[in-house]
Amino acid sequence: MTTTPKTGPDSAPAASPETSKAPTTDNRSRPLLALVLAAQFMALLDVFIVNVAAPTIGSELHASDGDLQLVVAGYAITYSVLLITGARLGDRLGHGRVHLAGLALFTVASLACGLAGGATELIVFRLVQGAGSAVMIPQVLSLIQRTFTGEARARALGAYSAVIAVGAAAGQVVGGVLVSADLFGTSWRPVFLVNVPVGLVLLAVGARVLPARDPGAPERTRGLDLPGLVLLGAAVSLFTVPLVLGQQEGWPLWSWLSLACAAVVFTLFCRYEARLARRGGAPLVAPRVLRHPGMGLAVFRILAVMAVNGGFLFALTLHVQGGLGYSALRAGLSFAPTAVVFGAVGLTWRHWPASWQRLLTPVGFVLTALSMIGVGLALKGGGDGGVPLYVAYAGVGVGIALGFSPTLTRALATVRPEDAADASGLLATVAQLGQLTGVAAFGTLFLNRLESLGAPEAYTSAEALWACVFALAGTAAVGAVSGLVLRRR
Repeated sequence: MTTTPKTGPDSAPAASPETSKAPTTDNRSRPLLALVLAAQFMALLDVFIVNVAAPTIGSELHASDGDLQLVVAGYAITYSVLLITGARLGDRLGHGRVHLAGLALFTVASLACGLAGGATELIVFRLVQGAGSAVMIPQVLSLIQRTFTGEARARALGAYSAVIAVGAAAGQVVGGVLVSADLFGTSWRPVFLVNVPVGLVLLAVGARVLPARDPGAPERTRGLDLPGLVLLGAAVSLFTVPLVLGQQEGWPLWSWLSLACAAVVFTLFCRYEARLARRGGAPLVAPRVLRHPGMGLAVFRILAVMAVNGGFLFALTLHVQGGLGYSALRAGLSFAPTAVVFGAVGLTWRHWPASWQRLLTPVGFVLTALSMIGVGLALKGGGDGGVPLYVAYAGVGVGIALGFSPTLTRALATVRPEDAADASGLLATVAQLGQLTGVAAFGTLFLNRLESLGAPEAYTSAEALWACVFALAGTAAVGAVSGLVLRRR
């Protein structure tokens, strides 16, 4: 029997007056949800699908280590930098229309990536692909917010949050399968070309399903806030570029200066936005969104859980391919238990007893921490882990799902429809920055520990992974107690 959680700081909120004013769903709501979530899943796959294909791409295109890292990370750079811009464009021009434009750009860029003849071309097309994703993805949450109400909105948000992190793990699996299949002798190219037929189908369906005008949308009088966009884009760029390139370059001076400048520019951005709001202007993120009950806690928890998710996937990929010598296919399939369990939990947690709902998120973080330790223990000594490893993988999937899905749903369930673009851009950016921060921080820890232990082999790689999962567990533990600290503020 389905139960509805009580309203509270750590529980799913009931419909607010703003929610009740939102449009009721119609017969197009389910096809619309399926369409935008399929596009969301496809875009998320491309954040991770290249990880297991990277060694093959490097050898066939004769790419340097720096080139290869830009192939992997270029997508994430433009994606994270342009997310807020994409959200505001949807608010100005119509979320359905902008979603289709981003999908078209993403599809064309995927074709160009699959046909690239050299590393430089592939890097450029990956940057364009990330830009298309940044235009497309923020519209998903906005369309959900404007199309669904009440319990239907909560279910749609649950499906959205499940798709988000399943896409992260599934990207590794699909990448391994496609590279190992070597379809028609095309080697790594299908990891990009697979998006083309899917994208064309979604464009054709989207032209019929997506509304010409957003349901319940007010007149769009807000400007684009170009100074704010420039400042935020600069801050995010200064933050993300050293994160994705710093480890490969040995953390040179420029990377630290860039991170310091990011803090300065972000401070300038916050001050400019505050002054703009006081003058009655239209800042990128409406102040009432930031003041929304529970939004600050949600931002912190999403940042933490996505950092853990990104760092875990990255470090484990390095270990199983570099230390254990797994093929791309076997490495990809290693993530299947995490992906399957995450999806199942993300789609069903709202149906669990109401008495459990308040504790789901902190319990999820605790379970993540314990399961991380379990992964490290199962792989310690350089073995393959056996059955205990897959139990720990499943525990990671459950824990991350409970840390992420309820947090996102509760943060957005009562956001006003007119604030949907701001909220979606904010949380999507936070999630992406969390992934990047996790990859950079925990990836650096793993690689530095591995280097200090000597030549990479199964035993030394397992020791490096142990240090990494211990840090991941600590981060998850901080997420577990964050509600006790931030709720008092």
